[in-house]
Amino acid sequence: MIRVGVDVGGTFTDLVLERSEPGGRQQVFTHKVSSTIADQSIAVVKGVVELCAIAGVEPGQIDALFHGTTVATNIVIERNGADVGMITTKGFRDILHMARHKRPHNFSLQFDVPWQSAPLIKRRNRIVVDERILPPDGRVGVKLDEDQVERAAELFAERGLEAVVIGFLFSFLNNDHEMRAAEIVRRVMPDAFVCASSEVVSAIREYERFSTAAMNAYIGPKTRRYLDNLQRRLREAGVTAYVRIMQSNGGIGTIEQASRNPVGLLLSGPAGGVIGGRWTGEACDQRDIITIDIGGTSADISVIRSGDLTIKNPRDTEVAHLPVLVPMIDIDAIGAGGGSIAYVDSGGAFRVGPKSAGAEPGPACYGRGGTMPTVTDAQVVLGRLDPEHFLGGGLAIDPALSEQAIRTHLAEPLGLSVKDAALGVLKIINNNMALAIASNSVARGIDPRNYSLMAFGGAGPLHGVALGDIIAAKNVISPLHPGITAAMGLLVTEPRYEFTHSALTILQSGTAADFATVTATFDRLQADAAAQLASDGIPTAGQKFERIAECRYVGQGFELRVAVPDGPFTAETAGQVARAFFAVHRTEYGHAFEDQAVQMVTLRVIGSSASDTLRLPPLEKGGRRNPSEAALYARPTTFDDGATIQTPRFDRLKLRAADTVAGPAVIVQQNSTTIVPPGFVATVMKLGDLVIARTVQEG
Repeated sequence: MIRVGVDVGGTFTDLVLERSEPGGRQQVFTHKVSSTIADQSIAVVKGVVELCAIAGVEPGQIDALFHGTTVATNIVIERNGADVGMITTKGFRDILHMARHKRPHNFSLQFDVPWQSAPLIKRRNRIVVDERILPPDGRVGVKLDEDQVERAAELFAERGLEAVVIGFLFSFLNNDHEMRAAEIVRRVMPDAFVCASSEVVSAIREYERFSTAAMNAYIGPKTRRYLDNLQRRLREAGVTAYVRIMQSNGGIGTIEQASRNPVGLLLSGPAGGVIGGRWTGEACDQRDIITIDIGGTSADISVIRSGDLTIKNPRDTEVAHLPVLVPMIDIDAIGAGGGSIAYVDSGGAFRVGPKSAGAEPGPACYGRGGTMPTVTDAQVVLGRLDPEHFLGGGLAIDPALSEQAIRTHLAEPLGLSVKDAALGVLKIINNNMALAIASNSVARGIDPRNYSLMAFGGAGPLHGVALGDIIAAKNVISPLHPGITAAMGLLVTEPRYEFTHSALTILQSGTAADFATVTATFDRLQADAAAQLASDGIPTAGQKFERIAECRYVGQGFELRVAVPDGPFTAETAGQVARAFFAVHRTEYGHAFEDQAVQMVTLRVIGSSASDTLRLPPLEKGGRRNPSEAALYARPTTFDDGATIQTPRFDRLKLRAADTVAGPAVIVQQNSTTIVPPGFVATVMKLGDLVIARTVQEG
C-alpha cells in the first residue's frame, strides 16, 4: 500500500509518501517543491513524480493520493471568481446587499462593507421570479413560474455567465421549486455551474443560506477546472490512484463531491496541519495543544482541547467577511510567515507583513530577483539558517543578498545596525503572531500555561520557542517533519461528510409528533450520509455516524452544537439534549439559564469512516545528552537577546529517542530548522518529535 499526501502552501508544496511493506514495516519519504501559483496542479504533479523517484517507486504504484489545496480560498481573497447569476424569490433580490443590516465596525465611517462594495453577484445579475414556499410546513403559496426561470436563464446565457445559483425563500422546508428551477437552468445552460441553496446548505436564515450558495457558485467553475486539471495531469504522469481532497471540517472527500460543493474546501489547506498537529500531540502524550502552522506566506492558529478539534460556531464561519454556513475547523490565519516583507512605512514606522514575497520572487536570499527583506532574510543574517542545509541543500541561498536587503531597506533608513534591524524583524513578527495566539486562546478562556505550543510549517520551529516564551506555554513541540506536518495530517484523516436540515423544535414543550419528525429527519440525513460513504466505496460495516443538534435559547440569535444520542428522539432524549446544551453554554459563556426553554434549530448528521493511519516506526533508544554522533559543526548564531554565540548544529535524523539537546543549539533537517535557545532543552520523543522546555534550575 502506497499513500501520498500533498499540501499546497503559498510558497512551497509539501509532500509525504508512506509505503507499507509485508510484515507491517512502514517507510516514510518527504519532499518539498516550490508552489506554482498560476496552477497549483503543476507543482503537485511535479512533486509527486520527484517523490516517487526518491522513494524508488513508480507513480502508477500509488494507491491513494490525499490533497489539501488553497485554490478555493485564493479565489475569494483575490476576488477573481466567476460571473454569477442568481434567480430568487420576488421581493428578495437585495438580500445579499442588505445582509443583516449590521456593520462589522459600528462606529467606523471608513470601513468598507465587502458584501456591498464587492458583491459576489452583481445586482443586475440577480433576477426575481414568482414563487413562494410558506412556513411552517413548506406548503406552496405561489406556484413557481417556470417561464420566468427559463427567460432568466436565457438572459444569463446571453451575458456569458459561468455560474448560476438558485435561492428561494424557505427552501429548507420544501426545495421542490429550487430543484425544478435548477433543472431548467441546466437545460438552458448545460455548461454552466449551477447550484441550489438547499443543495449547498439546507438551513434556516435566508441571508446566510444565499451567501453560502453564492460563494459556492462564485468559486465553483475555477475550482472544478483546477480539480479536472489535477486529475488530467496525474493521469498523464501515470498516477492512477484514487484522489481525495481535504475539507474545511477536517475530513476528506471525493473530487466529484468537492467539484459539486467547493465551498467545503475554503479551509482545505490549513485543516491538514491541525489534523497533523493532533496526531503528533497524541504521539507526545499531549492532548491540550495550541497549533501554529508558519509557512512562507501565512500563520494558521488553532486550539485542540483534550484531543478534540475545535469546530467554529456557525455565527463565526465566514470567509472574507462573508458568512459561509459550512462546518469549519476553528482556524485563524494571519499574514505572517517566512516570506513576510519587512519595510519602513510612509510614517517612518517599522512594519513586517502581511504582504509576502511568496514563492516568486521569494526572499532576497533566494536570488530570484527579490530585493525586499523578509523574515527568512532576517533569520539568515542572524546565522540561524545555514546555506548548505536550507531545504537539505536543495535550494541555494545567498546570505550576502539578505544582508544587502536588510541594510538598504531597514538598517540605513532607521539608523540601526544590520543585526539590530534583523532582530527587530523577528521581534515584530513574533509579537504579531503572539497577539493572534492570545486572541484565539486567552480571549476565549484558555490558559496557554496549560497547553503545549506546537509550531510547524517550514518556519514554525524557527519561531516556536520565542512564541512559547511570549505566551507562557507549558512547552513547545517541534514535530518530526515540521515542514511536512500538514501533508502528514492528510494521511491520518478520515472521510467525513455533514448533512443538515433545519427543524425548529422546543425541547421542553415538544409533542410526540414533533419528536417523530425529528427522528425521521435524523434518519433521512443518516441515509444521505450512508449513501455518500457507500459511493466512496466504504462498506456499511465501516461507516460511523454522529448526530448533532444546533440549539439556542428561544429568542437567541445563534446556536451551539450539542451531541444527540442514537435511536428514536423521545421526550427523554429531549431532556438529555437540553442538559447538554446547558453544559455547553456554561463552558462557552460561563453561565447557563436552566429554567429557560431550549430550541433545536438545525439537525446535523456527520458520516465518517475509520481510515488507514500513518504509522511511523519508533526510534532506537538513545538517552544521550548533546550526542556527538549527531553533531555537525558550530557557527556564530544570534539569539533574541542579541547575544551572538558559537552554536553547535545537530543532524535531526541522527537523534534517538530520549536524547536531549541543550541550548544553545540548532537542529537541522531537510524541511525545517529548529532553534533551541540558551536556557532551553529539547527532548526527543519516541517517534522523533522534539519537546522543548526551559531548563530546570536547582534551588
